[in-house]
Amino acid sequence: MSYDLDAVLPDADVVMMLRVQRERMAASYFPSAREYARRYGLDGPRMRRLPDHAIVMHPGPMNRGMEIAPEVADSARSTIVEQVANGVSVRMAVLYLLLGGKA
Repeated sequence: MSYDLDAVLPDADVVMMLRVQRERMAASYFPSAREYARRYGLDGPRMRRLPDHAIVMHPGPMNRGMEIAPEVADSARSTIVEQVANGVSVRMAVLYLLLGGKA
């Protein structure tokens, strides 16, 4: 585990960004959206530090420019569109099984 994003990027196989709920930023969890983006956002220079095989994930919806730069979200390394599309099916299957469906 590390609190230093830049230190772990060269060894990462996957970078899973998390969604920040802007409505909660008033509660002082972060100094500002700009500070969050600077410290934790995945931008182009950070993405270039990843190994060639590494992929980028995000559960959506994205706060482009804060959590993830548009160039990263729209890059060939991004699996975000597939992740969001498949997430609906996975959640439906889990609910089906939890509610007594047969596997």
